[in-house]
Amino acid sequence: MISSILTTYGLHYDDCVVESLSTGLINTTWKIIRGEQQFILQRINDSVFKNPIQIAQNISRLDQYLKKHNPEYLFVAPIKNTLNKDLVHDLDYGYFRLFPFIKGSHTINVVQTEDQAFEAAVQFGKFTSLLSKYDASSLHLPIPDFHNLTLRYQKLEESIKNGNAKRIKQSATLIDEIRNHYPILSTFEKIIKENSIPIRVTHNDTKISNVLFDEQNKAMCIIDLDTVMPGYFISDLGDMMRTYLSPANEEEKDFTKIEVRENFFRAIIQGYLYSMGSTLSQEEKKLIFYSGQFLIFMQAIRFLTDYCNNDSYYGAHYEEQNYVRAGNQVHLLKKLEEKEDAFQAIISHELKNVS
Repeated sequence: MISSILTTYGLHYDDCVVESLSTGLINTTWKIIRGEQQFILQRINDSVFKNPIQIAQNISRLDQYLKKHNPEYLFVAPIKNTLNKDLVHDLDYGYFRLFPFIKGSHTINVVQTEDQAFEAAVQFGKFTSLLSKYDASSLHLPIPDFHNLTLRYQKLEESIKNGNAKRIKQSATLIDEIRNHYPILSTFEKIIKENSIPIRVTHNDTKISNVLFDEQNKAMCIIDLDTVMPGYFISDLGDMMRTYLSPANEEEKDFTKIEVRENFFRAIIQGYLYSMGSTLSQEEKKLIFYSGQFLIFMQAIRFLTDYCNNDSYYGAHYEEQNYVRAGNQVHLLKKLEEKEDAFQAIISHELKNVS
């Protein structure tokens, strides 16, 4: 399989070292080494991304725009094959693409320092800022309704009506917690109704592993662009808060380990505003804290919906995994909200430093 794919790029399998990389959760990835040359080969999971051709078109359009308007920006686009195509389609194994390996780069899986949080926030903010004049509506939607909170809430209510009765009964307290946070949904629906903030080009998966760092641990660029699509800034900033603020991730069963670190919050805000501060509208600036509520709330809903539906989307390695995940995210949301006054003060202070 890999041999035939490499051939379409003018590479011969016998001349290459092929290393499997297991860090990706969705796509399958290999590192290809031929002498001094290094590449990343990836098979797109078309069970998740139903139309890989549209993803390739999105990335190509952004690549062309950035090359024209910001040629110095490091945008890691796929390499064209011998047929001048971004993708190779194998009838048996699916869609593949080849990227250049960025020399001296590495990824990290867990945010360990404030500097890492700051550097990542700078890069995700820079990406959206550089594309602030690009027509986001020209992009395809790789996952329609990905961050549509209204739909996610509706799906939860449907699962409560039609799902596993035993699990629904067990989840009564969590269901109440989510319903008590209905104002988060109301704010989202107000944004939609009033069209109060702009639709931008957003990454939509801003975990730290989607940032390349150099040997001095300075962020170089962002990667994994499959989820890039039109969206609101709250998706990117909110996901950074969700995944960077607590030392405990969504799999943690001991909720006493979940905390929201003020210094990491400040680092995220400083980094994001460094790149996006002059780009954000006044209405967007009012929603900076809300972005964390929005994304954490939505993820709690998604986990609980899946639990009530017998783990049909995320799957589970043990019986109550999605129940634990949902409870974990509800707890994280409450910990965030406990610090709202302090965090709003940080936001106000950092906004004053924006030129």
